[in-house]
Amino acid sequence: MARKLPDYERETIINFNEAEDTATIFTYNKSWQKHLEEKLGLKLTMDNGYGGKEYQISKKRIKPPRAARRLSAKAKKGIVKRLGNGRRQKAALGSKSNAETRKREKNA
Repeated sequence: MARKLPDYERETIINFNEAEDTATIFTYNKSWQKHLEEKLGLKLTMDNGYGGKEYQISKKRIKPPRAARRLSAKAKKGIVKRLGNGRRQKAALGSKSNAETRKREKNA
């Protein structure tokens, strides 16, 4: 009978070293498992019997984290123009840019 692990023990671990070309991803997360198998086509290399599964992937396919993209006011205005002038598109860019847009519209 499989026991249920507490949330803090259900981890996702991405492990690789400099000597090998492959990395391993071990996860209990069902959406990650589905993504790795169905979207990326990875084959299961280990199932621990408690819901955790391990996959191997080329290190070339793992991207380092990136800083959030910060758009200038000019870039945001260009996006709004391309998407149309609806409030929903402006709101999608954030409340600060929305306030700036309202100021410019009043002054225009």
